[in-house]
Amino acid sequence: MGNSKNSKTILITGCSSGIGYDAAHGMRAAGWRVFASCRKRDDCNRLIGEGFESPLINYSDSTTIQSGLAEVIEATGGTLDAVFNNGAFALPGAVEDLPRDGLRDIFECNVFGLHELTRAVLPIMRAQGHGRIINCSSVLGLVTMKWRGAYSASKFALEGLTDTLRIEMRDTPIEIILIEPGPITTDIRKNSIPHFERWINWKDSARREEYEGGLLDRLYTDNGPDKIDLPPSAVTAKLLHACQSQRPKPRYYLHKATYVMGALRRILSTRMLDWVISKG
Repeated sequence: MGNSKNSKTILITGCSSGIGYDAAHGMRAAGWRVFASCRKRDDCNRLIGEGFESPLINYSDSTTIQSGLAEVIEATGGTLDAVFNNGAFALPGAVEDLPRDGLRDIFECNVFGLHELTRAVLPIMRAQGHGRIINCSSVLGLVTMKWRGAYSASKFALEGLTDTLRIEMRDTPIEIILIEPGPITTDIRKNSIPHFERWINWKDSARREEYEGGLLDRLYTDNGPDKIDLPPSAVTAKLLHACQSQRPKPRYYLHKATYVMGALRRILSTRMLDWVISKG
């Protein structure tokens, strides 16, 4: 199943669709042995049907992180060349309507689970003398936008953890890398609906009219990809470079929006940046 046992190996999380799914196919096409993990067993089975090894890993469930990684390490004989921490979800809604448990829920997946897997992989990479950990952040890890407070907070936290780990790992042969996409065509908006419905009581919100005038339509009306979206394959191209370059970049911007926001964050005052973002 998959590629030769002698291929370089990568574990990718969040492979059921979008960025992770494209990355799994792209890395396999480039000759890598791909462990394409998903958080639901049905999705794992679908990917197994496509010829992948697909361990069950749900960032919100420590047991699956441990068992999924153990499955990978058993299959490779104890080694792992790269990890692409891609799994994440969004929880749209105004910050004032975001309950503590909702914020905890998104951090369990987007930050804590990702961190747990990373920590578990580091001893393996230390022992083998090499490795690359690539974390998928977002333009929303550089700046934030209205309604995206929970997701943006999780990505800001990921940026901080990753930057610190990269500095701390300078004395090791392990590369720590961030990929920061802008708008990409994925199912993240559709997949955020159950989280929105679980946690955001918009009907009793002081901003109910704003929800009805904008966010609800964006969530529930499928107008297809936004015009500025890039395909997931654009992320895969950066991932390939991060995994195969002799000197990978510590940070990969992806999309004009990311470059622009990264530059504006450096040169504008906070008030001016707030004004630009508020204008959309």
